[in-house]
Amino acid sequence: MNESQNIKSLSCELINNISVNKEIFCLDFIWKDEKPKAGQFFMVKPKQSTVFLARPISVALWESNTVKFLIARRGRGTQELAAMHPGEEAELTGPLGNAWESFLPKSGGKPVALVGGGIGIAPLVALIGGSSGHVFHFHAGFRTGLNTDEKIAALLETVFSGSHETTIATEDGKSGKRGLITDFLEPAKYAAVCACGPEPMLKAVAEKCKTAKVPCFVSTERRMACGVGACLGCTVKTINGNRRCCADGPIFNADEVIFDG
Repeated sequence: MNESQNIKSLSCELINNISVNKEIFCLDFIWKDEKPKAGQFFMVKPKQSTVFLARPISVALWESNTVKFLIARRGRGTQELAAMHPGEEAELTGPLGNAWESFLPKSGGKPVALVGGGIGIAPLVALIGGSSGHVFHFHAGFRTGLNTDEKIAALLETVFSGSHETTIATEDGKSGKRGLITDFLEPAKYAAVCACGPEPMLKAVAEKCKTAKVPCFVSTERRMACGVGACLGCTVKTINGNRRCCADGPIFNADEVIFDG
């Protein structure tokens, strides 16, 4: 069920655009309306745009009326966002979708594992910053080593600063441990596991958690047109039938999701 109670569509000023690497960039917009919850997303589109549809972007951080997005360059829509300059405006519609807080166990006891693959770390970062009383262990997986440029180092420090323990893995071994981040996840150590990233990673995390009998919750990603459930275009297959990623998710109990492959 969509937890958004006060969906707005506002013209918002961009105040910061940082290129993290060739694939990922970070945008900060002024957002003075309802504070988004960790796990929610916005539909984002530059005011000056050649594309018809906005792009769904998960919230990475919210502080002092500023919403931060980590975005991967994947097509014309995100390329337009990457080309924006501070002072320009984009249309932000949201906050949309459900939130992690509805799935988390009560605070105390075992820690909660957060497992992010690539840009999938974004909604998990928001969880660290927006949930008090839980101990989080962050597991972040990337294809290659992390750039050590000062601005990127500062961003990563912000990203992981709220985590009580962080494990980084890269497939080429240039940063952190060598291998897939799922290789280093031990679900039995945790009260629950929250994951976001490529579907093969989500499937692997879900299978490990099922074996260990540990609750697992996944934030899914689909192409979206409206973001509010009207177009029925962002289907997630579940044991209870097709669900809408935008309005019924994007977060689901992993036991309910039917993963492709």
